Amino acid sequence: MMYKREMNPGNLLEISGGYWKTCTLHAAVKLDIFTIIGNGRLTCKDVSDILYGHQRSVEMLLNALSAMELLEKKENIYSNTPLSLSFLVKNSPRYIGHIIMHHYHLLDSWNRLDIAVRTGQPVRGRVSHSDEERRESFLMGMFNLAMNLAPILVPKIDLSNRHHLLDLGGGPGTYAIHFCLNNPKLKATVYDLPTTRPFAEKTIAKFNLQDRIDFKSLDYLKEDIVGVFDVAWLSHILHGESFEDACKIVLKAVSTLEPGGLIIIHEFILNNTMDGPLFPALFSLNMLLGTPGGQAYSEEQLISMLTDAGVKDFQRIYFDSPNDSGILTGIVG
Repeated sequence: MMYKREMNPGNLLEISGGYWKTCTLHAAVKLDIFTIIGNGRLTCKDVSDILYGHQRSVEMLLNALSAMELLEKKENIYSNTPLSLSFLVKNSPRYIGHIIMHHYHLLDSWNRLDIAVRTGQPVRGRVSHSDEERRESFLMGMFNLAMNLAPILVPKIDLSNRHHLLDLGGGPGTYAIHFCLNNPKLKATVYDLPTTRPFAEKTIAKFNLQDRIDFKSLDYLKEDIVGVFDVAWLSHILHGESFEDACKIVLKAVSTLEPGGLIIIHEFILNNTMDGPLFPALFSLNMLLGTPGGQAYSEEQLISMLTDAGVKDFQRIYFDSPNDSGILTGIVG
């Protein structure tokens, strides 16, 4: 039995005021504080001058970031921590600032969660239909997360005998890229909305994989998938849809697979009682805020979708994920 800590008023206040730290981080990323400091050691005046900022206010922000252990302060000189250098400086290959800015764009809708709960209706539009800045933060954020996670996840899935991967809703094709890098005989086709094409083609070209990965424009809810594959990868596309529409997407993907084909679902997977782990449970609320029927699904629900599509021999693959995402695979009968 898992141990649960005893909650007290202090814990409640910590939860209630947690957004103070959130907003401090968001402001620092939006102002590019970590990139400005880079590998250097700067005074408050140095940072203020570069920002054209108010020196007293900038100092308060730098001190708060130091208290959060995101900056180091010694004799009124500020420098980045190793963590900040790796993940919060823009020229770092492990930069995650774009997904942090995506979270920043979500804040307003989270402040209206009570309205969504009362009405059952979303209170924000879909990212694909929103302004360019928000769409870029979302796409680049997904790319940043996948670039950090793919090297951990991809080696756990054996595709050595597979030939053609369907990456459905694959965005910039980050996972298709890593699957191909790990499996020299594999080719892949990324299907996603037309607005994603320029970013995907640029990313694929960056890895010199244009001859093995192609991109096809598709609205996978409204259109049929063309092609025959022996492995399908569905990463974080089901949670944006209702159970009924998620079932349709799974069925469409399975219909393209040869007998013995492998389907792989990567999602924030809830336990079968739907009350944990914490991140998938909170992520369900995020989907409530932004979609008419989306949610995180349990392993039981995902298996039900796959079973109805003619899939069997299920396997759960566990790996070290920072946000409780999980892998469920099955074989087409």
